[in-house]
Amino acid sequence: MDILPSLFTIFTTPSLSLLFVLSFLAATLLPIGSEWLLIVMVLQGFSLQNVVITATLGNFLGACTTYLIGIWGADFFIRTILRISDTQLVKAKKMYGEYGSWSLLLSWLPIIGDPLCLVAGVFGISFIRFSALVFVGKLFRYAILALIAQQATGG
Repeated sequence: MDILPSLFTIFTTPSLSLLFVLSFLAATLLPIGSEWLLIVMVLQGFSLQNVVITATLGNFLGACTTYLIGIWGADFFIRTILRISDTQLVKAKKMYGEYGSWSLLLSWLPIIGDPLCLVAGVFGISFIRFSALVFVGKLFRYAILALIAQQATGG
């Protein structure tokens, strides 16, 4: 019987672990936000560095999950949903590899960020390039939010 109050506390009390989980889920195709918790935690006096690092790592790993879904589901996505021919696919991969991968710096944006990570997997962007661009974008977003929240506290 004590487990229900404990679970309730885990999911309602701001903590780094809750921030990590929400940040991870927010970077998948699930419509969940984590920014509000980061702001609450900064306002409550949590370490700025800890919340930014935790949120960034969770969100980055969630984006990696979406990227892997793109890799593993690429054939289904390309053939069944998009119905792209082999010729069109070669052109699209080349164009995306040259220009489109930079869009991953915007992977932090609501609505379009998760599909950008999915497309990177579908088009086979190297994991190193994907990681660098996505991590920088997500770190920048959380750092800016945390600094704005810190300024709101007068800190």
